[in-house]
Amino acid sequence: MNDELAQSKAVALIKAPIEKIDLGQWLFTLTDAEYQSCSPAHIAAGSNVSTDGKRMSINVEKIADNFLVQHYVEEISTPSLCRVYSLSDSFSGFGHTKLGIRWEVALTRVSESLTEFMNTVVVLMTDDFAASLKAAGLSDLKEVKAGMLENLVAHNREETPLFAKDIERKARQGVWD
Repeated sequence: MNDELAQSKAVALIKAPIEKIDLGQWLFTLTDAEYQSCSPAHIAAGSNVSTDGKRMSINVEKIADNFLVQHYVEEISTPSLCRVYSLSDSFSGFGHTKLGIRWEVALTRVSESLTEFMNTVVVLMTDDFAASLKAAGLSDLKEVKAGMLENLVAHNREETPLFAKDIERKARQGVWD
């Protein structure tokens, strides 16, 4: 189905040269403790490999009343761009359903010692979620989308600067040299 339900972009600055950062390595090696430190909504994180050999980031978080188990599979992974997709388990007032979530992190050089970090999250409709909405008697998506967008924007604004601080710390330690 893949209709967009909500999208949020947030930006933070990293006080480190872009050459010292590897977003692909960062995302797929983010520890449970590091993930949890980037938002009170973050419950757990780990990594795995999909059946076709692609790296995966497994994240558990609770955004508003939505408990999410995300299985992000690598689509693009370079030092300055990483995009993953998850067919996520969602547990909320609608019961257990599935949501599509595309997560992209990207870097842009600002100067020799400053890098812009952009965190983009897109929530996509699935047939399963559409069926859940229909079963709940919701045919007008405006209210659902508005609530989802509000919660997504608030969460992204919270986690993005903390993700940037984690990346900055690792870049300054020379983790990816």
